[in-house]
This record gives sequence, structure tokens and C-alpha cells, in this order.
Amino acid sequence: MVLGVGSFAHSIGQALADAGARVSTYLTRNYGHFPPALVGPVFSRDAFPSPVPLLRQNQVAVVIPQSIDWALAPWADDLLASGVGIFSPVREGMRIERERDFARRLCARFNIPFPKAFVASNRLEAEKILEQNPRPFVIKNPLCSPTSPVHTIMCQTVADTRAWLRHVNYAEGVFLQEYLGRAEAGHIALVSGGEVYSLVTNQEYKYAFNGNQGIVAGAPLGGLVERDENDRYGLARELIHPLKPWLREVNYHGPLQVTAIKVGQASSVSPSKRGRLTGTLAPPVARPAPVPPGQWQVIEYNIRIGVTSGPMILRMLKHPAEVVSATARNEKLNLQFHDKFKFGCSLTLAGYGYPFTQVRSPHLPLEVDGNLDCDVWWNEVARGADGQLSATGHRIADVVALAPTLEEALARAYANIRKLRVVGSYFRTDVGQSLWPPGAV
Repeated sequence: MVLGVGSFAHSIGQALADAGARVSTYLTRNYGHFPPALVGPVFSRDAFPSPVPLLRQNQVAVVIPQSIDWALAPWADDLLASGVGIFSPVREGMRIERERDFARRLCARFNIPFPKAFVASNRLEAEKILEQNPRPFVIKNPLCSPTSPVHTIMCQTVADTRAWLRHVNYAEGVFLQEYLGRAEAGHIALVSGGEVYSLVTNQEYKYAFNGNQGIVAGAPLGGLVERDENDRYGLARELIHPLKPWLREVNYHGPLQVTAIKVGQASSVSPSKRGRLTGTLAPPVARPAPVPPGQWQVIEYNIRIGVTSGPMILRMLKHPAEVVSATARNEKLNLQFHDKFKFGCSLTLAGYGYPFTQVRSPHLPLEVDGNLDCDVWWNEVARGADGQLSATGHRIADVVALAPTLEEALARAYANIRKLRVVGSYFRTDVGQSLWPPGAV
């Protein structure tokens, strides 16, 4: 059973159903109910205040949460006591994502590089920290949640930081993390049976517009994954494996993603971007690409498989349902990948007004021009009585393509997203042209 809505529930559910699993969804939010209904039964939280009785009635073996907020639900203890497997760490293991300063202290304990960071409970404390440490900071909420009063604000100068500190909501305080640039990358692994199993290295295009401009959106506008069970870029080796004593101490089992930034590299311009800067033509990604030198520093850890990379990971695995179940039971894993899928590209079709969610539109017709030959996961989409699809919110669909090469994955994803049309919608047209290979900008 997936605990979620929209494209996350649609994609994760369909990938597991295609692998032979019986899938249902407990709808945790008030939107995105149609897409998971394409996969299997759906249950509204209004009709069913707790999913736990449904687990017994439907003989559910594993629960897959979309958000970490399930642990704050009134039925969380009942879920933990039910004996049903959860594809997520629980209790103490959740703190590595939930509490940003806990992650910082954990990195200090195991000598893992982490940017300079502080917690302030109010504006006066925050401004004093800035005065004593005059540098740009990324402003975050101390507690990670989709309903946090502060969402990530990237400040690139001291003046930026000072201006924002006058306006943020201090209901839960603020977490100030030194801004070190944009050379970010991620690595996703599974932790089970006390071991770390690398899956992919990934990139998320978090800024709303081409050229990595605009604000950091509530969810990425695009993403890339490279199958990387051997940890080619060293992210797992440097930033996840040192945590093994703690992972075993808290009986951690589930997904673990690290997002990191590379500092101190000699050259930080991606091959395709360098071509544009010099006026020469370049393919979206030059292969093979060298790994930029420098040191990785942790930005944050996440304990979910993720709405951007998760569907691509499950498609890359030969037996995704067995892997999810074994991880939920904290067993040793035997990962097998499809040889033909080495890279993946995910593109988001954003709706009218996004990422400024205060701007709303009516439900708008969604047109599909031609046959789609890759995965398309609907998000805020509904089907009317006449059978026609309509966009009902700010994020319409995620278009996902897998291929032997990154160039092929990019080409297929872009060919398919161009078949979708909603008035006022848009997608980033430059995914793969920056921030790749990992450590480049």
C-alpha cells in the first residue's frame, strides 16, 4: 500500500504492479486522487481516518510512504505495532531527515564534511549569527516537513541573507547553512541488514526555470539518474558508509539519499555548458565525462525513495517488488538491474502559475497529441464524465524515460513531453545541459 497521492502514488504503484505486486493507495492529501486509481484501489482519509484496519482487511505486506509526516499521524503507533513492513526507517532513524541539526551533529560525530550551520529561534538570534559569520546562508526550517513554515531560500550574498531574515516565519526557528555554490549531486542507496546498497547517482533540477534561474520550487522540475551500484563518484563512500555504526545502532532499514555539494574543484563547468559559453556546439552531455575533483560536503539526507528518482530506480531493478519487501523486512539484498537501463531522465510539466502556488487557475483541458512511448505519471490531473483529462493544479505530469545512454533518455523524454499541452503550462528545456556530471555546474 502506497501512502500518498498524485504522480508519486501513480508511478511507484504502477512500477510495482507491473512487477506482479497487488497495489492499493491510501490517499494522504486532498488532491491527486485520480492517478493512483489507475493502478488499483484507493482509500480516502475522509472515509478511512486510519489506514491500519485496511492493512489487515487487504492483507497488505508493505507500506510505502510518500512523506515523512506519516510518523506524526494519530495512527502512526498503530502502524508500527501492526507488524506490516514499512519501506522507510522508523523512530530514531527518521531523525536524519526530520531534524536538520541532528544530521549536522551526526556528520560531526563521524567526521563527514558538512557546511557551517547554525540554528536560531528568532530574528534577533539569526541576525546576530549573520553579524558574527558574514557569509551567505541557505535558510531552511529546522524540522523537515512538506508543511514547514519555511521552505528553502537560497541566498547567494550576505545582503540576500540579511533581507530574508527580516521576513521569514520563525514559528519553528530557522536553520542557517552556509551557501557553497551550486555544484550539487545526490546518491541514493538502500540500507538493509546492516549493509549499504548503492543504487544510483542523481541530479535534481530544483530551480523553476531554464538556466537554474528563479526560485527553488517545491519539488524538482527535472531529474537525472545514472545507475551506480559501484559508487563511481564516491558519494556513498564518503558520506553514507561512515554512518554504518549509527545505521546499525538504530536498526535503520529503508532508502537513504544524500544530497551533497562539491567544493574546491579546479573546474566546475559542465562540458555542455562550457561549449555554450565558448560559442561552440555541444551535445547535452559529453560522454564519457571526467569526474570533477574536489571534496563532497553533505547538504542533507533524505529517507524516502523520492518522487523524481524513485520511479526510475524501480524501473531499473529487475525485481523491484522483492527488493522493496526485503528492505522493509531488513534482510540482505540481492540487487539485479536491467542491463538496457543505465540512465534515466524525468521532466515535469508544470501548470499555470507554478512555482508561485498562490496563483490559481480553473481546471484546464489536457491534450495529448499522439502516442506516448515512455512513462507518463499524472499528478494533479482528473478525468471528467466525458472521459477527457484536465489539469487541476500546479504540477501536471512527470515524463520519464530510461535508456542505455543519457542522450537517448533525454531525447525520448523531451519528445514525449512535447506531446502534452495545457494552456499556461511549461517545462524546463535544458535538463542535462548543466549540473552534470556530478560536481559540475
